[in-house]
Amino acid sequence: MSIQQTDVLYTAVATAENGRDGRVATDDGKLDVVVNPPEELGGSGAGTNPEQLFAAGYSACFQGALGVVARQEKADISGSTVTAKVGIGKNDDGFGIIVEISAHIPNVDAGTAAALLEKAHQVCPYSKATRGNITVTLV
Repeated sequence: MSIQQTDVLYTAVATAENGRDGRVATDDGKLDVVVNPPEELGGSGAGTNPEQLFAAGYSACFQGALGVVARQEKADISGSTVTAKVGIGKNDDGFGIIVEISAHIPNVDAGTAAALLEKAHQVCPYSKATRGNITVTLV
């Protein structure tokens, strides 16, 4: 279910100059980075790129969702990490992305970890936004 504008608690604002070969900055100055296409896509690879920025945001958001689920389930996820791998490639109408989410949760068994990941995937705002649009695999 989507939220309404009146439900918004925070809005991030970022502006890009020159698309994939330029600069991206937030309005508060907390993020200001050079972006360049990776070498694999014919770029210099000198700066970061949108896929890295998406992976960073998705992994942080998913870790937060994992924390919410773990508290509900009374599971110990201390020392855990979440990694998002965002791939880009050609598809039928240009380019598309694919995501793989993995987690290292040292204080739970493999079955519990898998269940926590599935539950986090249901509540993570990034997962909700991408559901049905791109392939997201939990590993």
